Amino acid sequence: MTTTALLTWTLVAALGVMTPGLDTLLVLRHTMLGGRRAGLATVVGISTGCVVWATASLAGLTALLAASTVAYDIVRIAGAVYLLWLGATAIWKTLPRNRRPAEEVDLPVAPGWFAAFRTGVVTNLLNPKVGVFYMSLLPQFLPKTATTTWGVLLVAIHLAVTFVWFPPLIWAAARARGLLLRDRVRRWLDRVTATVLIGLGIKLVTDSR
Repeated sequence: MTTTALLTWTLVAALGVMTPGLDTLLVLRHTMLGGRRAGLATVVGISTGCVVWATASLAGLTALLAASTVAYDIVRIAGAVYLLWLGATAIWKTLPRNRRPAEEVDLPVAPGWFAAFRTGVVTNLLNPKVGVFYMSLLPQFLPKTATTTWGVLLVAIHLAVTFVWFPPLIWAAARARGLLLRDRVRRWLDRVTATVLIGLGIKLVTDSR
């Protein structure tokens, strides 16, 4: 593998990680509710999901997603249902009857480390496009005489970019946490987050590849 190929893969990985999307949304939300620890747990969960997809790609298993409409649709629908559930739950918590008077409002219950980690893992694993991403791009950067070591190296680069990009983002979000946790601001952020999650869920339902 040439240096050019490695640099190109690094650029592709960086663009994928840095482009705002579902991963960024989840990391920021968990940071807002649970602080830096919850944000980092979400990143670890997302990365764990990527490792699973990458392992499946190197083993040839994600070829099933690319070749089988049924397999792709099963994962797609499951992911859409999960996103819709997350969005609906967020909206439910913002309804007036589910809120206490302003003077009684405390800080929201922070998600535990495992809960944040689990959300990152499940959301990533139920997104078939992550699998297709690894299936379609990863092989293109492997030399013809590739060994498992090369595949591991590419995945390690992707994960390294993830852990370089998200910690500063988490730090910035944690610094602004006091403002974001104000009842009115938090309520509107919850609604925006819920709208995005539901929108992504609907998009996934209607996705025809």
